[in-house]
Amino acid sequence: MPTFDFDLFVIGGGSGGVRAARMAAQTGARVALAEAAELGGTCVNVGCIPKKLYSYAAGYAESFEEAAGYGWTLSEAPQFDWARLKAQRAKEITRLNGIYASLLKNAGVTLVTGWAQLVDPHTVEVDGKRHTARHLLVATGGTPFVPDIQGREHIVTSDAMFDLDPFPKRLLVVGGGYIACEFASIFNGLGSKVTQLHRRAHLLTGFDDDVRQFLANEMGKAGVDVRLNCDVASVTRGAGGLTVTLARGQQIEADTVLFATGRVPNTQGLGLEAAGVKLDERGAIAVDAHYRSSVPSIYAVGDVSTRVQLTPVALAEAMVVVDELFGKGKRRLDYEFIPTAVFTHPNIGTCGYTELDARAKFGEVTVFSSEFKSLRHTLSGRSERTFMKLVVDKATDRVVGLHMVGADAGEVVQGFAVAMRAGATKAVFDSTVGIHPTAAEEFVTMREPMPG
Repeated sequence: MPTFDFDLFVIGGGSGGVRAARMAAQTGARVALAEAAELGGTCVNVGCIPKKLYSYAAGYAESFEEAAGYGWTLSEAPQFDWARLKAQRAKEITRLNGIYASLLKNAGVTLVTGWAQLVDPHTVEVDGKRHTARHLLVATGGTPFVPDIQGREHIVTSDAMFDLDPFPKRLLVVGGGYIACEFASIFNGLGSKVTQLHRRAHLLTGFDDDVRQFLANEMGKAGVDVRLNCDVASVTRGAGGLTVTLARGQQIEADTVLFATGRVPNTQGLGLEAAGVKLDERGAIAVDAHYRSSVPSIYAVGDVSTRVQLTPVALAEAMVVVDELFGKGKRRLDYEFIPTAVFTHPNIGTCGYTELDARAKFGEVTVFSSEFKSLRHTLSGRSERTFMKLVVDKATDRVVGLHMVGADAGEVVQGFAVAMRAGATKAVFDSTVGIHPTAAEEFVTMREPMPG
């Protein structure tokens, strides 16, 4: 039997990579992890965590606005300190980086700092030094995609949004996915004049159609100038800032232009070709049901293999790989009914099938929906409304789709996701006593189906 330096070598110190390395080491395996940047990957450093913190910050502007309706008088207008928010965020992210390093160290993982490249199916090179391993795991995540347009050197991607200097008084967001919508909402709340352009007819491709339309309307009411069916032709810099020219000839002035036009698997410069690893049509590492690539000794999890681009999915996939290599090999991940949230203002929470997808899969479905002003806004003076929707398989009465646009939608939907995983029917929802007064109780009190 050949002798290797490690049993597992992980490339990438994001959520999936750290989880795999730590859990594998705890089984007694000899594990190394290579990372060229800060530990925690996109989620911790320039994704989920800082984004949610900034979403909270934007939410305070809404709360200040609402306070008068509840009897509060502010002695002076609230002042937003962008530099302080950035500093506070940086402090928290540094703390989290340290926690990740401690978790790896305490588990006995060898941390290798630098850019890792595959040499062959069992060898990795980092800064000129080679390491061998029985198994290799690629967990390098994704990276922002920017189309090749004139003036692309003047734009920024989501990675740069947390440390912009100065704060943009005029922000143009290009894209209609969840990242674009979140940043449009956040910076609108923080005080930017935000324009959002999307080349399609609706935002948030892949989400339920009613959710997409409802959110676009709410974002517009909140102050985001949402413009659909728009393509950017060029970006130029002048004395007054940036000028964005659209394909139809119109021009928009901005201080910062964010392109949030999707993410692609981070596979460049990893030496995948040298090791014989095949990519799929999306440029992701092609893996089987056990996350094994075309090379039996090399595995891949998370966004670099693009099953579902969510941090909790990468964590779950990592656990499957560890069990496969160092456990009993029985752990599996079911991708059906994975809940997710979009931290727009208001939030989106969703689990299961859209109405369109449910009709395609199950045939006949029954749809229940409700739109209302939440109790909070009866006194707040704001016009924000809440939307909820259930999609039920008519043959089994099982709830197969649950969607919400409203305050704390992610917190609400997480609990319902457990019920949906357990196969809860509409009858079970109907027999559940609601918590009153809450918005969440609407999910167990909807009785009249939508026509058709």
